[in-house]
Amino acid sequence: MRNSGDENFLILFNDDYNTFDHVIKSLVEICGHDSIQAEQCALIAHFTGSCEVRTGSMSILSSMKSRLEKNGLECEVI
Repeated sequence: MRNSGDENFLILFNDDYNTFDHVIKSLVEICGHDSIQAEQCALIAHFTGSCEVRTGSMSILSSMKSRLEKNGLECEVI
């Protein structure tokens, strides 16, 4: 993962307590993913430990991070 210029990354981390359905629904509602993209991100996070789910400005991604955390998901913006 490289952070070049104004591009920031929202990273979703795997956890042992949220269901795939909850993670997928959260990514659709908060990050604007379609269901296939959300499912792929959930699977990547599950099998590799993390997944870049969005790129963009720090302010937009920070807002998404806060909303995902309110849904019980672990994430960070880099």
